[in-house]
Amino acid sequence: MSMEIPYKIYLEEKEMPAQWYNVRADMKNKPAPLLNPGTMKPITLDELTPVFCEELARQELDDTTPYIDIPEEIRNFYKMYRPSPLTRAYCLEKALDTPAHIYYKFEGNNTSGSHKLNSAIAQAYYAKQEGLKGVTTETGAGQWGTALSMACSYFDLDCQVYMVKVSYEQKPFRREVMRTYGAKVTPSPSMDTNVGRKINEEFPGTTGSLGCAISEAVEAATTQDGYRYVLGSVLSQVLLHQSIIGLETKTALDKYGIKADMIIGCAGGGSNLGGLISPFAGEILRGEADYQIIAVEPASCPSLTRGSYRYDFCDTGKVCPLAKMYTLGSGFIPSANHAGGLRYHGMSSVVSQLYEDGYVEARSVGQTDVFQAAQQFAKVEGILPAPESSHAIRVAIDEALKCKQTGEAKNIVFGLTGTGYFDMVAYQKFNDGDMTDYIPTDAEIESSLAKLPTI
Repeated sequence: MSMEIPYKIYLEEKEMPAQWYNVRADMKNKPAPLLNPGTMKPITLDELTPVFCEELARQELDDTTPYIDIPEEIRNFYKMYRPSPLTRAYCLEKALDTPAHIYYKFEGNNTSGSHKLNSAIAQAYYAKQEGLKGVTTETGAGQWGTALSMACSYFDLDCQVYMVKVSYEQKPFRREVMRTYGAKVTPSPSMDTNVGRKINEEFPGTTGSLGCAISEAVEAATTQDGYRYVLGSVLSQVLLHQSIIGLETKTALDKYGIKADMIIGCAGGGSNLGGLISPFAGEILRGEADYQIIAVEPASCPSLTRGSYRYDFCDTGKVCPLAKMYTLGSGFIPSANHAGGLRYHGMSSVVSQLYEDGYVEARSVGQTDVFQAAQQFAKVEGILPAPESSHAIRVAIDEALKCKQTGEAKNIVFGLTGTGYFDMVAYQKFNDGDMTDYIPTDAEIESSLAKLPTI
């Protein structure tokens, strides 16, 4: 094998981005504005600030500023684990006997085990700057809750996490990491909030969803003085912070003169995918380059591939602003898929608009196929991947095998969002042959979509 490209492309500390990139600035078709659930009119800064920190609300509404400075205190925190490496998957290439060149951007080299810390520290920083007591949030698989608890501990902020009930039960060790950092963790839907009690009454025995947990976290934030709500995905502000992933990836590729042909990311709410693809999508939008961008989602929660591009509530309790996005309906309760971070009913407005305009394509995959790819990757690359990341691995392997058939030496880049060391219940199910693939029926999806607001 050629060793012209090292196994790991490391950037120097000085090469770490000093600014986040806001891809919305280069989008000719801007994402549709968030709507106030009370008035159904575009939401204003004054209406957002009771829920979000003021600076985060400004970032959420800013679709014209291309680059936003990363505050020095956040950059100093990033230096503990960034820049993260871009790795050439030589061993996987050899195992697949493919002429393709496979690269992955590894975001798991921190205690949270995922990319989520990139935005968590930013959101905690702005909360501290505003003089708040603490923040509330939801978490699916637990990576976001873990990251936020770390960030809040760093800034001495209270952290209250509503964890999707199925993940709370499946991933007790991730829950305990949050508690170790001082967070209060509550399984959702709970009986602690009005919306939680309502959801439990309407769906007895429900295993929960991110939409449910968001509703509870927002209620908790708005009923406590000195608290604001923060979110780990979906929102444009989160994709902005996560753009550091794509910026570093592009810098590393440019350093060795590598032109990516294909960029692949797992897609739940859109934070990792949006962050990874942002600078590449920006080049496409400006007419400077062309790439194939693939969003990979679970077949059990297929918002892009089977959803509708409509305005919908971002949460099950219908207390959050409405976003125009690809959605399965805010009342859609996905099956208890082990990729908890991908169990959200909708997709980021930014990713949705890029998909609608043809800059992104989407594929859905079953979880048994995903874990087969995860196991294959772990055996040859030495990292146990998170179930979420393994969706991208599945399609990266599939595309590399296509290259084997055609003889094309494509450069395939995918996002390895984090590690799966707290996901061993899922791996146990796979190894024992007990894993199932649930795919919602057309009738189930149509029933949920029929309840979308008429806007």
